[in-house]
Amino acid sequence: MSTPAEPSAVAGDKTSPAATPSPSGSRVLVAWTGVLAALVLAADQLTKWWAESALTPNAEPIPLVGDLLGLRLIYNPGAALSIASGYTWILTIVVTVVVVFIVRAIGRLGSRGWAVALGLLLGGAVGNLIDRLAREPGFARGHVVDFIDYAGFFVGNVADIAVVAAAVLIALLSLRGIGLDGKRHTGDEPADAAAEEAADASVDKVADETSGKPSGKTVGEQGDPA
Repeated sequence: MSTPAEPSAVAGDKTSPAATPSPSGSRVLVAWTGVLAALVLAADQLTKWWAESALTPNAEPIPLVGDLLGLRLIYNPGAALSIASGYTWILTIVVTVVVVFIVRAIGRLGSRGWAVALGLLLGGAVGNLIDRLAREPGFARGHVVDFIDYAGFFVGNVADIAVVAAAVLIALLSLRGIGLDGKRHTGDEPADAAAEEAADASVDKVADETSGKPSGKTVGEQGDPA
């Protein structure tokens, strides 16, 4: 007599090695994230140093691509588009919390897309955080160096570009249902769970019938034989 199949063999094991990133693969993703963040940070700080040495603060923009893109050095006490310029220290706290959250999230990485997104976001966030911590007028109240003028609408820097690119990538990953762990999460999960429970119940019924156990009715309930 053959042995009934285990439920996991019929319904599938969700924790199979193919579905879970290996420790070595996760370490590689963490390393990629750190390297990308370091590159973004280096590019941001070097370009800010160049802007301060080559440009005059609050001068007329130097055109690069007509009126669409230019160079103009300003010191921004607020967030993007100079929003909340009177709350620099609050922004510093918020960015610090974001950086801590990113660092904690990196340990759960299982997706290359998320590794790139978090690397860009971490590098950009730390780049502007350094300005707020180390620049005038004081600790946690420093002004961010901005020098890329976008058609006169706003002025940004390399860190801002990295943060915006990370936001776009995170939105795309979320729309595709790809989680931080690299697994695809869809709205069909409840239906999948119900199907798996039904499969498990079928296997249990087959096992009971094979072993000679009653199906749940008593002899009286089954009726007298004719």
